[in-house]
Order: sequence, then C-alpha cells, then structure tokens
Amino acid sequence: MSHDDIVSNPSGNRPFADILKEHQTRRDVLAGGIGLATTAFFAPSIVQASNDYNGGAPEGPLMNFTPVPLPQGESRAVPRISEDYQFEVLIPWGDPISPDGPAYSYPPTPENQIQQIGIGHDGMWFFPKQTSDEYYYNARWGFYGGPKDGDEYDANGFRTGNFRVSGSSTEGMLAINHEFGRNTHVYGKSAPENINDVLVSQFAHGVSIVGIKKIDGKWQTYECDAARRIHVNTPVKFSGPAAGTRLLETPAGNAPLGTVNNCSNGYTPWGTYLTCEENFNGYFGATNPENWEPTEAQERYGFTENGFGYGWEDFDPRFDLSLDDFKNEENRFGWVVEIDPNDGRQIPVKRTALGRFKHEGVALGVGAGNRVVCYMGDDQRFDYIYKFVSAADWRYLYYDRGASPLDWGSLYVARFDSDGTGEWMELTIDNPVLKARFKNQAEVLTYARLAADALGATPMDRPEWTTIAPNGDVYCTLTNNSRREVADAANPLAPNADGHIIRFRDSNNLTGTFFNWDIFIISETTHGTPESFSDPDGIWADPDGRLFIQTDGGQKDGLNNQILVADTRTGEIRRLLEGVAGDEITGLTLTPDRRTLFINTQHPGNGNPNLTNFPVLNEVPDGETIPRDATFVITRKDGGVIGS
Repeated sequence: MSHDDIVSNPSGNRPFADILKEHQTRRDVLAGGIGLATTAFFAPSIVQASNDYNGGAPEGPLMNFTPVPLPQGESRAVPRISEDYQFEVLIPWGDPISPDGPAYSYPPTPENQIQQIGIGHDGMWFFPKQTSDEYYYNARWGFYGGPKDGDEYDANGFRTGNFRVSGSSTEGMLAINHEFGRNTHVYGKSAPENINDVLVSQFAHGVSIVGIKKIDGKWQTYECDAARRIHVNTPVKFSGPAAGTRLLETPAGNAPLGTVNNCSNGYTPWGTYLTCEENFNGYFGATNPENWEPTEAQERYGFTENGFGYGWEDFDPRFDLSLDDFKNEENRFGWVVEIDPNDGRQIPVKRTALGRFKHEGVALGVGAGNRVVCYMGDDQRFDYIYKFVSAADWRYLYYDRGASPLDWGSLYVARFDSDGTGEWMELTIDNPVLKARFKNQAEVLTYARLAADALGATPMDRPEWTTIAPNGDVYCTLTNNSRREVADAANPLAPNADGHIIRFRDSNNLTGTFFNWDIFIISETTHGTPESFSDPDGIWADPDGRLFIQTDGGQKDGLNNQILVADTRTGEIRRLLEGVAGDEITGLTLTPDRRTLFINTQHPGNGNPNLTNFPVLNEVPDGETIPRDATFVITRKDGGVIGS
C-alpha cells in the first residue's frame, strides 16, 4: 500500500543499515546473492537439513519451467505468464459472493457491494473441503484439520512424517482480504458526498469468504451457507489481555464493529483464517481540528487530520478523531482478526495478545513443545519485526482447556546485532523499563510500537510478509526505504530504494529468544539481469525448497509487478508471471496437491482504464472499462506441481 508514506518512528533506535554495515560489507552481499545466504550463513549440517523438506527434496533442479523474459515492447495492459503455465480469472471485484447475488455494475450501490466481492484483493488462504476422516499434515510446512489418535511426535514436539492429502483440491472455502480501494476507483469521486458513498467504500473493504470449486475444468463460486462478507460494519469481539479494558471502550458505548485495511494473512492448525489490519490510521480524520490534539500514541501510529482522504469522518462519527464520544475507537483497529471460514455465524475475534501495530501478515508455525509461533512484520519505514509464542501446547489449550492458543503467550520484538545474532525481547509489563512507562499489559499490547521503541528494537525497512520454511528458516521481505539516510548511496540499504529479503533462524525450534540472521538477497543485485525484481512483498516457502516472491513497487528493466520462484539451494530465480501496469501482485495459496495456485492482482492500472481493462484482456485499453482487482488461478499445462 503506497499512500501511507509517513515515517512515524522517532525512537532513534539503532538502524538496521548500521548493523548490516558492521556485519558484512556490501561487496560480500553483492558477491554472494542467494548463494551466500544458503552456503555461508548456516553450518553445513543446517544447510543440508534445508534440502530435506518433505522427507527429501526432489532430486535434480527444482524448476524446469520457461521463465517469462524481460519485456521487449509487449503490451503492459495484459499479464504475461510462463509458456509452461496457464491462468484463468476468478472472483473479480464486484462479482457476487453467491451465484444468485447481484451482478457487477459500476458504480456499485451499498445494497449491492455488501453482497459482492470487495476491492483490493490481497492475502488469502484456501480451506479445502474435507473428503475423509484422514487429513493432510506436513510436519514442517502446513496443516489442515485437527489432531488424530495415533499421531507420533519427535523430541521437539513435531508430528513426524507426512500424511496423505485428504482435503479436496477441487472444492473448498477461499478466504480473501480486501486491503483498500481509493474513492476514485470504488465509486468515481475524490471524496464522499453522503453516507451512501461512505458505505460503498466501507462495504468494499474487509474480507470475503467464498465457496469455490472446479466444475467442468473451470473454477467458479457456488452457493454455500458459510459464504459471507466481513466489512467495516460487521460485529466483532475482542479476546486476550486488552479485551474488556477501558482502552477498547468509548464514551458513546458503541459496540465494536468491523475490520479494515486487511493486508496479508495467516492460518491456524485448528482450521481458521487470520486477517491482518495494516494501515488502519488512514481511515480516521478530524472534522474539527481545533478540538483534536494528537496524543503521543496517535502520532506514533500515524493518525492525522485528513487521514488518507477517504472522508469517512464526515459522515460516520466513529472515524472522527475530534469527537470526544468516540475516544478510543482508533484502538479497536490494528489487530490480527481470527475468522472461521466454515461457519457463517461466527463473530470475528480480534486477538489482542498478538499486539497492535500495522500488521502486514502472520506466518504461523508449530515449534518446540507444540507451541504456536507467529512471525509478524509492522509495515512502515523504520518499524519492527515481532514474534508471538503460545504459553503451552496448542492442542492442550485449544482442545483440553477450550482456550485460544492466540490468547495465551508472549509477544516479542526483534533486535538485530552486528555479529549476525539477534534477540527477541519480550513486551511484558514485568520488564522494569515497560513497567515504568505503562500501567498494565493491556497498555503494552495496545501501544506495542511504543513498548518496542522503549526496548530498543531494530528499525527495519518496511517489514512485510514472513514465511517459515520447512527446515525452520524464517524469511521476511523488507520492501524498501528510500528515506534512510544513515549511510551513503553506495550502501544498498541506505537509501534502500528496492528492498531486500532477510533470513533468520531461532533457537529452540522457533520458540527461543535468540537467533542467527543474514541477508538472503538484495533486490538491486538482480537489476539488468533476467532475474530482475524490486520491492519484494509477498513471500512463501514451499515444502521442496522453492521460495515464491511477489512484488509491489517500481520494477526495473521495463517490468510490471510480478511473481518469481527462487531455488534456495542454488540461488536460481525464474519469473512465473508478470502483472499489468499499475498493479501489485500479492496473495498466495495453493490446493493441497499443489497443482493449483491462487494469486491476486491488486488495483490493476491503479483504477485507470487508460492503462488496462483487466480482467478484460484488451492489449490496447479502451479508456472506459474500469479495471477490477481479481484472482489468478494458475496451473501447469502438464498438471505438475506449481513452481516446478
């Protein structure tokens, strides 16, 4: 999301560029690229372990598809995909959630938009229909369904072995985020003129839960009870340490409603979806600036008089910072929200133990003692990387105690040290530094950014998606930071115009408080080559050693945003798909058999029909047909594993 371009971290904590400069020179990084990270970062035994994904990685090259070449004057209005792959388009913005719902029309009405797919397609996950009592589980990658009698575990609490795929690869529920849509794109005006305009915008944000299945070889939606829209006015509830505290109550006493700016995502071993609220500050404004002086916390979270210009505050008092009756309404946003994709009656739950900041996404793994571990980036220049570790075995908490593993545990923030090590510092009121600053744990979590500042966390260059590889490596994309001034232009991270990917490994099987780190790749090193990319954003590690990288920003070498596949063993990168002008390529989920990939194009053409008419595939745009966010359904023509 590009329109939050403000730096709101005044902490003065030691910049990451300083630390990197001490740890390894620019020459070291550029000379090594991915190969450096793979062969020099970890001990040989650990590198070997990374090749043992899924009970042994495939022999030979991980990728044998023809990459999309650098453009040679082709149209920027239509996507390009590898000649070994094909795509179809699914659920564009404005299509009905259920087949019998209102068809797309422009501009939408509130009555229609509330029943239609939202705009700003972003993170998502496919929850397959279960086809038997068995389930699929990869001990180091992902999970579907719950535990089963007879499971075996290793000394670290991991299930051993790989179970057969039982979830359907042709039918299930797709949960998809809708990050944002500007007024000019959503309803063709720069600012709302009435409450109906605001409602159209609010109903276009949030999350869609939709049933999809493959019928006669083509994916489409189908009627199901669980399909629904979750938007800015949907009832929600809170859980965890901040729930029920004054921090989440308003003088008006209005009930908590809604989720907004839903960026990336996560999923749990108990079968639920996690959606993450990112740039929530931009939807608030002050109609009477003389009656509003931002607090320290509001400044730290980027609240301003005009927000991002949505104008909701003009017609919806919840979003007016100058109204005393709605004090603390802003504290109700900035959380990770849990949704049951198979229960249309469930009230979404905001899990406060995971902290309040601009959540890009959450990568959830199972670590030592079967504890749930969540890695999260705070997507703003000079902000931080966080980790949550559940207090106990998630099965004990969830099945035996009836408690959410996401309500009981510890939240940490990362400090990266010069010698290639780092520490996870707990955000707890028991720390004297925080006890002197905050009244209780609820305040620590609600103002997690301020707490992280106080502990001396390392400011990063826009931490975005995280992913946990099957061998325990954690990757985090750092999209860019052109405002970094700590080092000179020769240091690619100061300024860091094109971003990089960092990799680290925690002690004690994900759950420890110490880690080793190194740079996986710096985007600048790829420019001028067939592997060129900038501004890494989405990221996902598959069971075999492939890393899928998605981009959001100004690509070099004539490219639009794209998705690439990297072989973490060899460092090879191949481009799988290039999007259309003005879009972002984001969101990533696969069917259990890994033969179908779903990804998204967000804000194609930035809403301008002179740049593209996607999903209408006009190589020369007609200047009239409004482009629509949509989902790509990608398969290999030979039916093989995606990325191979």
